[in-house]
Amino acid sequence: MSADTAVPVRAPEPRPASGSARVRRVERARAALRRAAPALAFYAAARLTGMATMAAWAWWIGRHPRTLLGHSWDGIWYAGIARHGYGRVLPSPTTRGVVFNDLAFFPLYPGLVHAVSTVTPLTVVSSGLVVAWLSAGASAWGIYALGERVFGHIYGQAYGRRAATLLVVLWGLLPHAIVQTMAYTEPLMTALAAWALYALVTGRPLWAGALCLLAGLSRPNAVAVAAAVVCSCGLLLWRDRGARGNWRVWAGAALAPLGWTGYVVWAGYRSGGGPLGYFEVQRLWGSRFDFGRDALRFVRHLIVGRDAMAYYVTVAIIAVALVSLALLALERPRPPAALLVYAVVLVVIAVGGSSYFASKPRFLLPAFPLLAPAALALARARPRTLVTTVGALAGLSFFYGTYLLTVARMPM
Repeated sequence: MSADTAVPVRAPEPRPASGSARVRRVERARAALRRAAPALAFYAAARLTGMATMAAWAWWIGRHPRTLLGHSWDGIWYAGIARHGYGRVLPSPTTRGVVFNDLAFFPLYPGLVHAVSTVTPLTVVSSGLVVAWLSAGASAWGIYALGERVFGHIYGQAYGRRAATLLVVLWGLLPHAIVQTMAYTEPLMTALAAWALYALVTGRPLWAGALCLLAGLSRPNAVAVAAAVVCSCGLLLWRDRGARGNWRVWAGAALAPLGWTGYVVWAGYRSGGGPLGYFEVQRLWGSRFDFGRDALRFVRHLIVGRDAMAYYVTVAIIAVALVSLALLALERPRPPAALLVYAVVLVVIAVGGSSYFASKPRFLLPAFPLLAPAALALARARPRTLVTTVGALAGLSFFYGTYLLTVARMPM
C-alpha cells in the first residue's frame, strides 16, 4: 500500500485540452461517483440516523437541534466572523490571563458561510450547516476515491472498493462523528485533504498543491496536508530524475504551504504581534504545543480522581489512534508516504497540544488514514463479524454523539 512502490506519485503527462478530452473527464467523474454511491449512501444513512437520534433527545429535553448543531462552542465564533468579519476580542470570564481572539480561527469556512448567506435566503447558522454538510459529503467521496485507488491497486478492484467503502463507513461511525454534521471546520478540511492526497497518488501534484493551499486556510492543523504534499513532491524529485524538469511538481510543492503560512503571517500582523503573532493569539487562548505534558497531567488526574465520561472516552480514542498509527506504519506493503506523513502530523499536533483535552478527538477527525488497518481487516472478515462490528460502532456513535451535544458540558 505504498505511494512509493504500489501507487507512485509521478509527474503528470501532458493532457489534451480538447472538447472530447473534457467530455471524457466528465464521464470518468460520473463513473467514479457511481462507484462511490454505495459508500456515500451508507455514510448518509449513518449520519442522518445519528442526527435524528440526537434531535429526538434534544426535543425531549427542550433543546433545539439546529442550535446545538449550528451555534455551539466554536460555531458561535464562526458565525460571528461570517457576519461581521474579524475583530472580536474577549477576556475569559472564568480563567485569568486567557483572552479569546477570533483571529485564532482560519478564514475559509466562515468566508464560505458568508458567501452562502449572502446569495441565498438562509441565515448564517443555516448556511454554516449547509457548508458543513456539503463538505462532509465531499469528504466521504474523497476518502472513498483515495481508498479505492490505493487498496484497489494492491488487492484488486473488487476488494479495493469493499475496503474503501468500509473506510468511509468507519469514518462516519466514529464515536465523535456528530462533529461531521456540526458547523465546524473539520469536514471542510477533511474534504480538501482527502482530494489533495488523491491528486498526489494519481499523479496530479499541481492539483494537490492547489487543494492544499485551500486546506491551509481552513484549520490550524491543516499544516499536516502541506507536510504531506511537500514530502511527497520532495520524494518524487529525489527518486525520479525525469520529474525534476516538470514544473507542475515544483509548483505543487510551492503552493502547498502558502494558504497556512499566509494566514498565520497575516493574523500575526493583524494582532499586532508581527509575523509570529498568531502563536501568541493561540497562547492567550490557552493553546500551545507542550509535547503532551498537559495531556499526561490530565490523564493522571483521570486515574486518581473522577471526571466526566467524555474525558475517559477521549483517553480511549487517543489510545486507539496511537495503536492505529503504529499499525498503519507497520502495514506491508508500506502505506503511501503522503498518508503516513499526514496522519503522523495530525496525531502529534492533537496529542502534543495543551488544554482543551475533550477537543482532541475532534482534532483527530481529519486523520482518516488511521482507519485503514481496521477497514482492511473488516474487508476480510466474515459477514456476521462485519455486521456485528458495524452495528456496535453505530450504537456507540449515535449514543455518544447525543451525549456530547445534549448532556456534556465541556467545550468540543
